Amino acid sequence: MHLSEVFARVAFYPTLVYNVMVSRLTKRPWYHRVDDTVLLGALPFRSMVPHLMQVEKVRAVVSMNEDYEMRFLVNTEDEWRAAGVETLRLSTVDLVATPTVDKLRRGVAFVRRHHVLGNSVYVHCKAGRCRSATLVAAYLVHVHGWTPEQACKHLMCIRPHVLLRSAQISPVILLRSAK
Repeated sequence: MHLSEVFARVAFYPTLVYNVMVSRLTKRPWYHRVDDTVLLGALPFRSMVPHLMQVEKVRAVVSMNEDYEMRFLVNTEDEWRAAGVETLRLSTVDLVATPTVDKLRRGVAFVRRHHVLGNSVYVHCKAGRCRSATLVAAYLVHVHGWTPEQACKHLMCIRPHVLLRSAQISPVILLRSAK
């Protein structure tokens, strides 16, 4: 395990607590609807699942989290399946890594399949700012034909705390040029 991966693991719970506190103190929403299909957000805690399914009509979930981030607080893949929700895990190290072009391709195909079915898809990482926002930007580029910059600007208008830097935009550009 690389030092950066150790750092991500050590920082997970403190940064998750920080995100919860900021959300509660500032009334910042835990997730935002991006379009008719996609909701971009932070970890979908078990307590949120009924709302996501009943109100938002979520029938699919894409997680950009690693296994250790998914312990204890969120539904397991079996629990999602039992609730009738399809899942896709595209594990990406928090804080230091960016989803690969292959992961973005798989994620976009998954979301587009559910788009055609009329399902809502909850795309998340820990905070809904970087890893998951990168995938949603790639989806917007493919669905709407936008440039990566237009997709990022759109996401930042909807969810102002999205943080997409050149490292996150680069694989979106590569995926777009590979179309």
